[in-house]
Amino acid sequence: MTYRIGIDLGGTKTEILVLGPDGANLLRRRAPTPRDYGAALAMMADMVRAAEAEIGAAATVGVGIPGSISPATGLVKNANSNALNGHAFDKDLGSLLNREIRVANDANCFALSEASDGAAAGASVVFGIILGTGCGAGIVVDGKILEGRHRIAGEWGHTPLPWPRLDELPLRQCWCGLQGCLETYVSGTALAREADGPTARDATKLTARAAAGDEAAAAALAIHADRLARSLGALSTLLDPDVIVLGGGLSNLPHLYEQLPGLMAPYVFSDVFTAKIVQNKHGDSSGVRGAAWLWPASG
Repeated sequence: MTYRIGIDLGGTKTEILVLGPDGANLLRRRAPTPRDYGAALAMMADMVRAAEAEIGAAATVGVGIPGSISPATGLVKNANSNALNGHAFDKDLGSLLNREIRVANDANCFALSEASDGAAAGASVVFGIILGTGCGAGIVVDGKILEGRHRIAGEWGHTPLPWPRLDELPLRQCWCGLQGCLETYVSGTALAREADGPTARDATKLTARAAAGDEAAAAALAIHADRLARSLGALSTLLDPDVIVLGGGLSNLPHLYEQLPGLMAPYVFSDVFTAKIVQNKHGDSSGVRGAAWLWPASG
């Protein structure tokens, strides 16, 4: 009987989940993430030991991180939690726990969770996107994460806004150093700023504001939906997914599921567009579940 532990290492919190042999949740805990790399490793190791003591069994361990491990160096790269970058994270944690640790990008874990037993269960090609403070994505094909040669497959947030309009020029500057990255246009932060200016960060009330007649909120939601449709249209022409799963805070905006298929259609190079656009099933537990799913149920 195989128990699987998943860990979602975030910038502010770390979550651990134990899946039983039948895939059921047995245990779930959260703790603040230490800023120091060594302290974060020690905390995760302690969380694993405590979880195994509670269930009375050893388990496999998978971890989702906000970055990826470079196949060239074996070190973490592209992590927005800067303390991780440049470290052999899987080897360091594995040494503390004396076992192999499987590690994947957190958006890949989200997509794997939803493709395994979530909103896209049974689909062949799944594109899972997280629209929150930033913009991440993962690709799962036939139940397996598509990481790519350099483990950057699915870094959709750092591809450019397609078919930009004159009033969208010049393109916005991204923290990565390039201009026009989707993260600056379709993330929750981008939507908030569209409505309320450059210092705004909260987009959760825009739907209610628009329904109450707030023209700025309504315009921001419409512009965001159009940009998201262009972006997913270009992606669909390249990847041709069966299901697109939305995650993150913006996945709770009901108009996206109503409007996106029609808005996307002109941008998909096909006579028909029937891919499903669905909300995630597992909510904020999807990433940590996907980390556990990095190991098969048989171990």
